[in-house]
Amino acid sequence: MDGTGSMSIEDILTQPLLDSIRQRAPGYDERNEFCAEDLQELTQAGYLRALVPAEHGGLGWDLPQLVQAQRLLAAHAPATALAVNMHHVWISVARQMVARGHQEFEQVLTETAEGHLFAFGISEPGNDAVLFDSTTQAQVLQDGSVSFTGTKIFTTLSPAWTRLGLFGKDVSASGDPEEKPLIVGFLPREAPGWEIIDDWDVLGMRATHSNATALKGAAVPAERIVRRLPVGPNQDPLVFAVFSSFLTLLSSIYTGIGDRALQLGAEHAASRTALTTGKSLSQDPDIRYKLAEAQMQQLALDSQLRGIAQDVEQGADYGASWFPRLVTLRTSATRTARSVLEAALNAGGGAQYRRTSELSRLHRDALAGIHHPSDDESAHRTLANFTLGPAD
Repeated sequence: MDGTGSMSIEDILTQPLLDSIRQRAPGYDERNEFCAEDLQELTQAGYLRALVPAEHGGLGWDLPQLVQAQRLLAAHAPATALAVNMHHVWISVARQMVARGHQEFEQVLTETAEGHLFAFGISEPGNDAVLFDSTTQAQVLQDGSVSFTGTKIFTTLSPAWTRLGLFGKDVSASGDPEEKPLIVGFLPREAPGWEIIDDWDVLGMRATHSNATALKGAAVPAERIVRRLPVGPNQDPLVFAVFSSFLTLLSSIYTGIGDRALQLGAEHAASRTALTTGKSLSQDPDIRYKLAEAQMQQLALDSQLRGIAQDVEQGADYGASWFPRLVTLRTSATRTARSVLEAALNAGGGAQYRRTSELSRLHRDALAGIHHPSDDESAHRTLANFTLGPAD
């Protein structure tokens, strides 16, 4: 228990649980298999209810506590951590929206406490506008339900989700700037009109099973439609809730990868002996410099991640600089993970280049960070617009 009387990270992510998750990670990766046993054990431990307020039947954690927990889980199994991360993001979004008086999101908290698993059906092929536009067609039906037709990619937790967060563009929209044609809702798994596309055979983060999803008139009931948004950048609270939750929690995953890489790099350096000196490579000045530099980067990221998580939780008012801060955190986290892994691989020697090496697997997992929103190009556009104003 922590000082507030709620369950602590150590109460939920016990060392035996983390050890079993770490032991399964290589097999999931090798077989391109969904992390089903991990998900079952994390569910039984109550971890998927972490951010749900106690009055809704959850653990009552805050965002900084979950960020630390996700970082720890990622240090043991990055793909498993990334898989459940997408569920946690929706809970964080709902928690923020309910706190701001948007009670239509309360169903997310209540159903999570009941055992439902939420997933993201947001990303689309070729859509670099992310939440600001959609290629998925949304049609409002006579009973108020909305049918969605299109393709969603990177639908993490494909084998297991029970609620899929969707958005699409209303086909009846006229193009009036005052319209809010982008419709957001939650699709129950039992609804007809959708299918999983068997396309998940990728470089890293394989246990997430983030298959594409084909929507063929999948209907979301009227009571599960939670928001309408305009096309283009806007200040809707849902936009901030999604970006702040997604980018902060995503950064925790890659920070956890860096934590583990440094640990392994130090262990490998200590276990190797230089033939020329007869000393452990942990005493080699070049190795010491490289791992010290990696640790410096990791500690800078640690402070950045903790600060942003606390600021999101406390509702800090950074105005127009919020999005630059969030995309900078995400960019720093994924870059640092790759940089720290390179130093660890160097310290570990040629044996770590083997496909079965944990460092090799972590390096492949870290490369997924290149493709998450906001990608490098989008991040630089955000920072350039903030610093220099819009381009002509």
